[in-house]
Amino acid sequence: MTKTDLKRSIAAYTAPRGSFEIVEVPPMRYLMVDGRGDPNTSEEYGEAVAAVFGVAYKLKFASRSELGRDYVVMPLEGLWWSDDMATFTSERDKSRWSWTMMSLVPEWIDTGLFERARAAVAAKGAPAVQWLRLSELVEGRCVQTLHVGSYDDEAPVLAEMHDRFIPDAGLRMRGRHHEIYLADPRRTAPEKLRTILRQPVEAAG
Repeated sequence: MTKTDLKRSIAAYTAPRGSFEIVEVPPMRYLMVDGRGDPNTSEEYGEAVAAVFGVAYKLKFASRSELGRDYVVMPLEGLWWSDDMATFTSERDKSRWSWTMMSLVPEWIDTGLFERARAAVAAKGAPAVQWLRLSELVEGRCVQTLHVGSYDDEAPVLAEMHDRFIPDAGLRMRGRHHEIYLADPRRTAPEKLRTILRQPVEAAG
């Protein structure tokens, strides 16, 4: 059985290090759950991540056994926003962050398979699974870069993206800041973490 790896087939899952690129991101469907607060201290955040991956792996096994289609579970991703975007750059006040944690699923995963997988995980007592949904995200034109290093070292990169590259390209920000975590922080040293930083944009004016 061939195992599909969407990271290899979707161009937007690679990004240059040390520079910014403008990409067109196709509509894609994700497991999603929303929350708010500092991801380092919030119990809600930990439960949300557990719900995403609990259902993600249940779907993978169901797809392989029921549909004969195997695939690599995609990495954790996050949409992040705040009433004041300075909380991501100059202030870094994580307590004021809102977020949607998510993981991409293949296009052949339908609503029925998702609901069965969610019910199976919920039966094991996972508290955040009841808020998990399967939804499409439409981002379109985006600016992105690969950041290598600690999450807390992202601020200068984001400031350069927001304040220099995007306006210099005749663009303006829209939508929500998007991060794709290509390395597991539980198994990777902070200085070796690899994260795609993405910002949807549109023509200025």
